Amino acid sequence: MKTILVPYDFSKEAGYALDFAKEMAERTQNHLKLFHVIELPTPQSFNSFGEAGAFSNEGSQIFMIELIDKRKKQMAEFEAKYKDQGFSFETKMVFGNPFAGISKEILDAKADIVIMGSKGSSGIEEVLIGSNTEKVVRNSSCPVLTIKSKVSPKDIQKVVFASDFNEVPGDVVARLKTAIATINAELHLVKINTPSIFENTRTSKEKMKAFVEDFEVEAASMEVYNSASEEDGILEYAEDMNADMIAMATHGRTGFLHLLSGSIAEDVVNAAKRPVWTMKSKK
Repeated sequence: MKTILVPYDFSKEAGYALDFAKEMAERTQNHLKLFHVIELPTPQSFNSFGEAGAFSNEGSQIFMIELIDKRKKQMAEFEAKYKDQGFSFETKMVFGNPFAGISKEILDAKADIVIMGSKGSSGIEEVLIGSNTEKVVRNSSCPVLTIKSKVSPKDIQKVVFASDFNEVPGDVVARLKTAIATINAELHLVKINTPSIFENTRTSKEKMKAFVEDFEVEAASMEVYNSASEEDGILEYAEDMNADMIAMATHGRTGFLHLLSGSIAEDVVNAAKRPVWTMKSKK
């Protein structure tokens, strides 16, 4: 039995992710684990939201006690709601840093996929809100599906896989093929051409054909799409195709290398309106 891990923060978007994961668990008879992290407050955490001095030590302690009690009750309600629903279900709540907690739970639970909500953000809001989702996308050892709106697995009929098709890792392709088969969708391949990273169409098509043959992939279409940037091209092509989901590999770089190069996958996750499936490339 495989494990679907849903990091849950009680937001609207997390609810969308849970609903999607529940349908997947029902369809596949896999185990669904709902995971919540309570971040312990610090004076700095209150300051970052402009509430410096609003809580005394005693006041913050009372607030946290009430919050913990509330979350325990809410998680128990989920346990009762999804008991005997035709799939295995459990909840877990821990304390600490959300990203660190999720990363540890991915390993502890031996998660096969993470399904999580994302609201998308920019500027300072991206720093405060979007960072946990982006860090999970960048570092997760298993595929991550990010969801921003109400969507059902049966709505996913067209999936766009965007890549440069240079040595696509076999483990990424294997997981992608499994995901495509599970939701019974058709796969469309796209290579984005940009002014700064240009490749002639014939070469790109040859790489895509080799990819299809080497990995025995059933592709409904193969397209070379021109745009100002790779991120824009992926989003524009998905829009033009009326795709239901975008799939990508992410390089998983951290620290200085990440600051230099960034991540197209993370940018797409942040900007896309559609669900985005990502998996960290090990190359």
